[in-house]
Amino acid sequence: MKKASVLLSSALVLGTLLAGCGNDKNDSNAAATNAPAAATEAPAAEATAAPAAETGKYQDGTYYGTVDVDPDTGWQTFAILTVEGGKITKADWDAFNTKTAGDLKKKVSEDGKYGLVEKGGAQAEWHEQAAKAEAFLVEKQDPAALTVNAEGKTDAISGVSVHVSDFVGAAQAALAAGPTEAGPYKDGGYKAEGEMDAESGWKSTVALTVANGNVVAVNFSGVNAAGDDKKQYSVDGKYGMKAGGASAEWHEEIALAEKYFLENKGQAPALDAEGKTDAISGVSIHVGEYFTLAQKALEGAK
Repeated sequence: MKKASVLLSSALVLGTLLAGCGNDKNDSNAAATNAPAAATEAPAAEATAAPAAETGKYQDGTYYGTVDVDPDTGWQTFAILTVEGGKITKADWDAFNTKTAGDLKKKVSEDGKYGLVEKGGAQAEWHEQAAKAEAFLVEKQDPAALTVNAEGKTDAISGVSVHVSDFVGAAQAALAAGPTEAGPYKDGGYKAEGEMDAESGWKSTVALTVANGNVVAVNFSGVNAAGDDKKQYSVDGKYGMKAGGASAEWHEEIALAEKYFLENKGQAPALDAEGKTDAISGVSIHVGEYFTLAQKALEGAK
């Protein structure tokens, strides 16, 4: 009986141990079974977050921003960004010249007149490098991703050696300003000229630049039979209005007329029969033809 009792106790102990081993095995199987479940749940969480990423963080619309003009060259950089579905889908980096007006910088480069390769020894023209920077911004969705050094250049984009700091600044200014409505004109440069004045020997010329649909730069000047630019002729002291008793030189007065034109979105001031005006303080010269020519130039921008 004692032996039977011992055998029975041993059997009970062994059964208990086997049951414990069986539980460990089941827990391991459960863990193995739960692991794929956990792995399946993680992508599900990512999938839930994906639509928010697709939506983007910007309000849909067109954005326009500029940075300060370069006082030496006269170029003023601007950026136009298009946002659709909360994301930047298009970036346009360009510039207009406040001194000469006329064509935008990208067009000047495309026409071979900027000369970054020929004159500056660059690997690619300005408009080609600008296109790479634009694509980078569309990819990264944040102007701050375009890191620049102290010179305003970047190592972030292969093949881009031009200063990109202005593009970064203009893009940031555009996004900070929010969506804007474009003006009524087609972007680009527009020109018009009058007839040669037999008495004065000068022919009036007008050059305009349109960006984001608005006139952003204007140059009222003229040209004589020798090809001299009237504004520069005056700057060089050759026109001599002050010597004739005027309070200011021709280029100084015409600059006030240009300022009036931009501030009043091309609206001409009240003019007398001679084309003069009392509406612009400090201007005694004939300006009527310039406002007429400006409207003629803008006919091509509609």
